[in-house]
Amino acid sequence: MKEFIIADNQELTRYALEHLIGEGKDSAVYVASNRAGVVKLLTLHPGAVVILDYTLFDFQDEDQLLIVAERFSLSEWILFSDELSPQFVRRVVYSSHQFSVVLKDSSVSELRQAIIMVSQHNRYLSQRAMETIIAQQQEEKQMSNYVLTQTETEIVRAIAQGKTTKEIAAERYLSVHTVTTHRKNIFRKLGINTAHEATKYALRAGLVDSSEFYI
Repeated sequence: MKEFIIADNQELTRYALEHLIGEGKDSAVYVASNRAGVVKLLTLHPGAVVILDYTLFDFQDEDQLLIVAERFSLSEWILFSDELSPQFVRRVVYSSHQFSVVLKDSSVSELRQAIIMVSQHNRYLSQRAMETIIAQQQEEKQMSNYVLTQTETEIVRAIAQGKTTKEIAAERYLSVHTVTTHRKNIFRKLGINTAHEATKYALRAGLVDSSEFYI
């Protein structure tokens, strides 16, 4: 018999979940109203599937959630919530294979599929959850492109001070080719094309003051 713990404080949602779970054969459903109730039920039913609305429950943060899941390592979890942040979804999904995610604006068919798959010990991530994780990865990758290394920052400062590529290379004991490569990387990261634009960036970023740069 497959056991489920519904941890959702919305009455209509609980009713819908009980109906979907009841479509399967040989299942038992228990209801928890808070984190302590979830822990108590997991103590009695350690292999249960917990369907949790994280945003409506009293878990302090994702660390506390992960600790409870780790404590009951045979349990499986379906996070069924609104407004889960991309950072939260990615952290939980990457930290433990016990977690599946279905956002509350997902279709009934997606929720049904999640219940079926998790009952068979397979993880399920809804389309929206996957899109959220991918978007977060792309955003982090894009942001990393904007971060200059210490060497690149120093070269931007030197450009703003009016120094030529040859002068920068001599001061830093680098080849002209190496400095040129740094310049290309800097321009790509900042989305600029000229030393004039690099100088304006240096001023806005506080790398130089008005007595050091040349517009």
